[in-house]
Amino acid sequence: MATPRAKLTVELERHTLGGWLMLAIVVLWFIAAVAVFASVNSIDGDSEPARVALRIFGALLMSAIGVFACFGFFTLEPNEARVLMLFGAYKGTVRSSGFHWANPLYARSRGAAPSASPVPMAKKLLGEGATQSSLKTKLSLRVHNFNSPTLKVNDKRGNPVEIAAVVVWRVEDTAQAVFDVEDYESYVQVQSETAIRSIASLYAYDHGEEHELTLRGGGDEVAHALKKELEVRLAKAGVVVEEARLTHLAYAPEIAPAMLRRQQAEAVIAAREKIVLGAVSMVEMALNELAKKNVVKLDEERKAAMVSNLLVVLCGTEEASPVINAGTLYS
Repeated sequence: MATPRAKLTVELERHTLGGWLMLAIVVLWFIAAVAVFASVNSIDGDSEPARVALRIFGALLMSAIGVFACFGFFTLEPNEARVLMLFGAYKGTVRSSGFHWANPLYARSRGAAPSASPVPMAKKLLGEGATQSSLKTKLSLRVHNFNSPTLKVNDKRGNPVEIAAVVVWRVEDTAQAVFDVEDYESYVQVQSETAIRSIASLYAYDHGEEHELTLRGGGDEVAHALKKELEVRLAKAGVVVEEARLTHLAYAPEIAPAMLRRQQAEAVIAAREKIVLGAVSMVEMALNELAKKNVVKLDEERKAAMVSNLLVVLCGTEEASPVINAGTLYS
């Protein structure tokens, strides 16, 4: 049996009435209510009590309507939006900045969600330490930064490493951010940490095979793969990822000393390899020059001794102390 898929919400942009125009209308409405209430004095209360009561009721009703209309005013700064909800139904999103007026019955909050304070998952499941905070219908469309905590994960070879990243994101679709996920900010944090763990398991920390990308040497390629992973995970929340990049990468403390010794050994081996190649080239050049210029003729035994002496001098870690032969060449 196929699992039913959640239907994605589509954003509808709405335009509201100007706040300044409605403010002028509300002020005139209050003036009219005061005028109605003041007109009561011009009526003889003994002769027409019904008219007096009717005008007082009308003035009070007009005042109540004016007060109710005042709850429809709201402001939006640049790169801010407000989701309009009427009795649980989505009516649209206001994106233009400025002073606005909308139906006062539009909800000011969209329910409650667990606080974003760091509480262990076990306590959240048990209801311990979790507080409820109101989720506002006003959303920020500005660019946000999320610095992930340092996570301990296993790389492609199973080595424990510490990794952290920064994710630059912003809300693109307000309807999806509000209605398709519980709390989009918490969703971004959880999915970002999951994506970082997933990417870390696809690459080795270092010393990969030939032409293999690694976490340490991959750089831009690893950052691009992390961004793609985040885009797939955060698309259902209406969030766009601007940039994602690793900020911390190191071996876990329990294997860091062993890996440091390994890196030192590999560095020594690489250096020795270059020294030996250079020394062999210099010995070969010396023998060729001696033979070419007929400086001295050496038999195979003397050549072997000369090669041995030169390699000791060129490959030694300490400065050699030569011994001068004061006799003949073969003594």
